[in-house]
Amino acid sequence: MAKAKRHVAFPGRLVMVGFGSIGKGVLPLILRHIDMTPGQITIISAHEGDGRVAAEHNIEFHVKPLTQENYRDILEPRLGHGDFLLNLSVDVSSLALIKLCWERGALYLDTCIEPWAGGYFDTSVPPAMRSNYALRESALALRTSEKRPTAVLTHGANPGLVSHFVKQAMLNIAADTGRNGKRPRTRADWGRLAMDIGIKVIHIAERDTQVASRPKMPGEFVNTWSVDGFISEGSQPAELGWGSHERHWPHDGGRHEFGRGSAIYLKRPGVTTRVRTWTPLEGPFHGFLITHGESISISDYFTVAEKDKVLYRPTVHYAYHPCDDAVLSLHEYAGKNLVRQKEDRILMDEITTGIDELGVLLMGHEKGAYWYGSQLSIGEARELVPHNNATSLQVTAPVLAGMVWAIENPERGITEPDEMDFERVLDICIPYLGPVVGKYSDWTPLEGRGVLFAEDLDKDDPWQFKNIRVL
Repeated sequence: MAKAKRHVAFPGRLVMVGFGSIGKGVLPLILRHIDMTPGQITIISAHEGDGRVAAEHNIEFHVKPLTQENYRDILEPRLGHGDFLLNLSVDVSSLALIKLCWERGALYLDTCIEPWAGGYFDTSVPPAMRSNYALRESALALRTSEKRPTAVLTHGANPGLVSHFVKQAMLNIAADTGRNGKRPRTRADWGRLAMDIGIKVIHIAERDTQVASRPKMPGEFVNTWSVDGFISEGSQPAELGWGSHERHWPHDGGRHEFGRGSAIYLKRPGVTTRVRTWTPLEGPFHGFLITHGESISISDYFTVAEKDKVLYRPTVHYAYHPCDDAVLSLHEYAGKNLVRQKEDRILMDEITTGIDELGVLLMGHEKGAYWYGSQLSIGEARELVPHNNATSLQVTAPVLAGMVWAIENPERGITEPDEMDFERVLDICIPYLGPVVGKYSDWTPLEGRGVLFAEDLDKDDPWQFKNIRVL
C-alpha cells in the first residue's frame, strides 16, 4: 500500500473511552492518517478482553468502567487544553463528558448521544424522554455564544456519514434536473434547495448481507457491530423526522411538547416496527424503523420556515435490515418480550461473504427516487484496514474524518454532522467505502402493495407515512 496521507497533525493527548468493534477498527486509521504516536494515546475500556489490539500498537490500556461516581477521577488527569476525548462507549453520559472536556479545554467526538447506564430502559420515564429527540435537545441546550472547544455529536456512519451523503445526493439531483448544481453556502440555502427539488422523504436505507461460517445459536445475539448499542437503540421508541407534507397521523404517534418539533415518535420500540425501502443491489425490502439521531437532525436542518410557520420539512427515517443472523437475534429478543439473550457475538473474522449497502434514498422529486451511498464488501474492508468488517469500516472512516475536522476547527462548540463541511468529510471517507454510487429508480413504497389483499392506498401520493409503514 502506498504511504498513507496524513490529514492533520495532532500534538495533544488522545483518550479513547470504549474499545469495542468501532474502537478497535478506528485505531489503525488514526495511526495511519493523523500525525501522532501511540504514546499519545490512552484507552479506557470496560472490558479486559479488549486489550489485545491495544497491545499490538503498544498503547496504554486501562480497564476502568466509567460511572457517574468515578468518571471525573479517571479522566481529569488525562485531559487538558488541546487534548481529545473520543467517546466510543455505551452507558456513559455524552453530556457529562462534553462538559468535562470544556472544563479541561479538550476536543470531543462521539457516534451517539448516550445517557448513563439504564437511561434507555428506565420505565419510570415517559417514552418521549427516552427518545433520541430528547437526548439531542439536551445536548443542543449546552450551546452558548461563548467559544468552546469543538464537540462533534453523532459522527459515525449513521448518524454522521449519511448527512454528508444527503448533501451530495441533492447536488447530484439538482444537476441532473437542470438546476444550478452550485453548492449552497448556508443552512437556509440547503433547505431552499431541498424544497425546490421537491424532496418529500429521505430514507437512510441499509441492507447488510454479511454471512458468517458459524450461524447464530439459540440464546445468542449476533451482530456485525455493537450488540449493546443495537439493543439500546432498538428498544427506544421508533422515531422519524416528520414532513410538512404529511396528512395522515400514525395511530400510535406522539408529538414532543418541547424543542424544535422536527420529529415524532411511535409508542412502540423500533425493533417491532418495519418500513418499506429500497437499495440498488437488494431492491425493495422491509427494514426496521430504528431511531437514529440523523432522522431528527436532517429533518430539522432542511426545514424552511418563516417566523413560526414551517413551509417545508422532509420526512426522514432509518430503514435498516441488518445481517440475517442479527434479524434472527431481533426476532428472538422481541419474542421474549424484549428480554436480552445471555450471550453476545460480534461477527468479524468468521464472516465469509457479503456487503453492507448503506446510503440515502431521496424520494418525491421529478426523477422519482435516488439512492446514493456505499456498497462495501467484507473482502474489500479486510484489504483496506485490519480489525474491521464492512459495517464497522463504514463507521470508523467517518469517525476518523470527524476527528480530523474537529482538529482543523477546534473552537466550534457543539456541532452536528449536518453543520460540517461535507466535502472535506467525504474526501477522507470515500477511499474506505468501496463503490460509492448514485442510482435512480421508479420504486415507491406502494410497489407490490394490495396484490394478495386489497388495501386502502392513496395512489395519487405514495409518500404519505400512512402508506409507508408496515402495520
